[in-house]
Amino acid sequence: MKKILNLFKHKFVLGPILLLIIVGLFGAGSIALWVITLELPDLSGFENRRIAESTKIYDKTGEILLYDIHDDIRRTVVSFEDISEHIQHALIAIEDDNFYNHNGIDIMAIFRAIFKNLQDGDLLGGQGGSTITQQVLKNALLSSDKKLERKIKEWVLAPRLENLFTKDEILSIYLNEIPFGGNIYGVQEASLRFFGKEAESITIAEAAYLASLPKAPTYYSPYGNNLDILERRKNLVLKRMNEFDYITDSEYQEALSTEVVFQKQEQFGIKAPHFVFYVRELLEKEFGESVVESRGLKVITTLDWELQERAEEVTKKYALENSEKFNAENAAMVGLDPKTGQILVMVGSRDYFDEEIDGNFNIATSNRQPGSTFKPFVYAQAFKEGYQPETVVYDVPTEFSATCSRGGNCYSPGNYDDIFVGPISLRNALAQSRNIPAVKTLYLAGLGDSLALAKSLGVRSLTNAAQYGLTLVLGGGEVKPLEMSTAYGVFANEGILHENTPILEIRDQNGNVLSKYEEQPRFVLEKNTTNMISDVLSDNTARTPAFGASSYLHVPGQDVAVKTGTTNDYRDAWIIGYTPNFVLTTWAGNNDNSSMSKKVAGFIVAPMWREVLDFVLEKRPVESFTPAIYPPQGTLKPILEGRWQEDEIHSILHYVNKDNPQGPKPTNPSRDPQYNLWERGVEGEVPRSSKDDSVENENSTSFEIRNPGNNSTYNRQSTIYSTFRMDTQKIQEFSIAINGQTVETLPSSSDTFILSPLSNPLLTPGEHTMTITGTTTDGNQVEDSVSFTITD
Repeated sequence: MKKILNLFKHKFVLGPILLLIIVGLFGAGSIALWVITLELPDLSGFENRRIAESTKIYDKTGEILLYDIHDDIRRTVVSFEDISEHIQHALIAIEDDNFYNHNGIDIMAIFRAIFKNLQDGDLLGGQGGSTITQQVLKNALLSSDKKLERKIKEWVLAPRLENLFTKDEILSIYLNEIPFGGNIYGVQEASLRFFGKEAESITIAEAAYLASLPKAPTYYSPYGNNLDILERRKNLVLKRMNEFDYITDSEYQEALSTEVVFQKQEQFGIKAPHFVFYVRELLEKEFGESVVESRGLKVITTLDWELQERAEEVTKKYALENSEKFNAENAAMVGLDPKTGQILVMVGSRDYFDEEIDGNFNIATSNRQPGSTFKPFVYAQAFKEGYQPETVVYDVPTEFSATCSRGGNCYSPGNYDDIFVGPISLRNALAQSRNIPAVKTLYLAGLGDSLALAKSLGVRSLTNAAQYGLTLVLGGGEVKPLEMSTAYGVFANEGILHENTPILEIRDQNGNVLSKYEEQPRFVLEKNTTNMISDVLSDNTARTPAFGASSYLHVPGQDVAVKTGTTNDYRDAWIIGYTPNFVLTTWAGNNDNSSMSKKVAGFIVAPMWREVLDFVLEKRPVESFTPAIYPPQGTLKPILEGRWQEDEIHSILHYVNKDNPQGPKPTNPSRDPQYNLWERGVEGEVPRSSKDDSVENENSTSFEIRNPGNNSTYNRQSTIYSTFRMDTQKIQEFSIAINGQTVETLPSSSDTFILSPLSNPLLTPGEHTMTITGTTTDGNQVEDSVSFTITD
């Protein structure tokens, strides 16, 4: 008896047992009375309560999560069958190993918890002895209650909940609602966050890690400082899974030695943020903000994540370089499929999170002046009315306002190179982006008709034609890169418009389809008109005088139509190119609308555009444009007659009634309000019959370099627009040499090419000699040379 008393006096046994007896006898009655007075939640509607679920936005595969839209909780509810048994077993083993045997309360677990807490000196802290059923109640109904009060309610309500649901149903609720730290709730969300996979695909080792977290998510976080402690707890979970026969001995050993890789934190952040928030805005307009944040929509978008990721990398790289070289600190890209209108790429700035440039502002959906990228719409209207790519207009200084000479408002635009080339076909004018011919083409095609065509193709930002006047063709209005991509997509798709869309499918939290992409093609432009535009914009020979034969715009072996654009004040630089199955638009500039360096778009945006395009072309099938059909030239008089005549020259308005271009020659052309202005512009041109006889002499050596001037000076940042004039008509090709080394070979139609000291290793600081040699059809050569100096 004495030994027994001594045992009870032992400090590790006597205190806890006596306290348990006191608590049991003294507190039982008062606790029972207190329970009667408690206001207990009604469980009758527990099954139908609404669980907040976040909306998930995926790429086109439905596999890459771009963003999780939520209020305060990120949760995705999945069925019990779609949760790996390894997760179920791991959580049961560590949280409630007697789950399938108790009625909601595990009495022995409670006493073990009390005993442990007493040893630690805290009756209400530490171990709680809560079953999974109790945790479901706590998470769903009782989380705001005081701790002791909540425990009592759990003990009362747990058996009731067990009577309402099966064990698997309770476990399913638990698995879908258990917190894993921060705003992450449920095993599906945790699996996606930590491992980038669905809950049904979780392995034994991964399940052990997941089961380790709920006890103290921050303390055990795989991204925190307690990785060694997390490792020990994971091993404890595996040990208990083995003890309760959830895994075999061999599986246990294998899981212990398995190296598990957690996703990097940045990997589960937002992807394609400009695109995602564009989609979110559309969703909220359709369904409302509260539904988007809490009703668990699953949104499959059109985004091609592989292309998007590459486009983001390239955009950022070149934007940072352009900031240093050209004072162009920002850039944006849009890529879409013209056959469907589906948006495959949207990069709204060089970096969404760059506060220095307000990177979260989405240029892709904002208004910017398009520069010369607007010209193809005007030429398309002209072709639609019957003008042809071979129609000739004069690229000469021209006044377009009758008040110019009287000191009134004068509109007399120039060209980007300050050079006027004389008679030029619409093909060459568009391909080389000559401004004077473009304004004349707009006048011929009609301002209102050209604007209406652009709108029909998808350019909806432009409204009042009178607001822009003839400056419209030079990019005088403001448009969005996204809508410009859509409009160019009509050229690529032979006249068929697909409105752009970022969404393939939307499902609710139960998997029901709320909306699904359906093609709604509309025929908006004659097929042959679009084919003529594609023919011109992909004609490398036609654009060579302006861009060179081997520019970024030329893609050997591929049909690629492309147009650049730079605004007059150098605030915007564009390039839009397309194949039959892809459109890529690239913009560069500054968000604050400040000017860049005075460089054409080919220097600023073409390199980044080309790098992304090359990546795209590797992934998509090669397709060719349908050849345009051109009528016999004999049927096109007077449309082709605006060229040098035998004894006199006139502008095209002398031969064509712009309101009926395929009709008879006007009897009184001077009635046209632009006639005298255009005629005055061509007065300085020399008729062919009055030229020197050497014009017809195939051995003529009358040939000169007009620019650069002899002994001129440029710095390394300059762009040298070299032009030359020849009076022989028998040239086969030209070759350009710097210091005796050939750098370019041009076709006979050329009279312009571009040199850049920054990109040409021959043009180092110092004096250089440029020689242009023309080879005639009979093998003779004509040449001219100039000297110029490059400074730092």
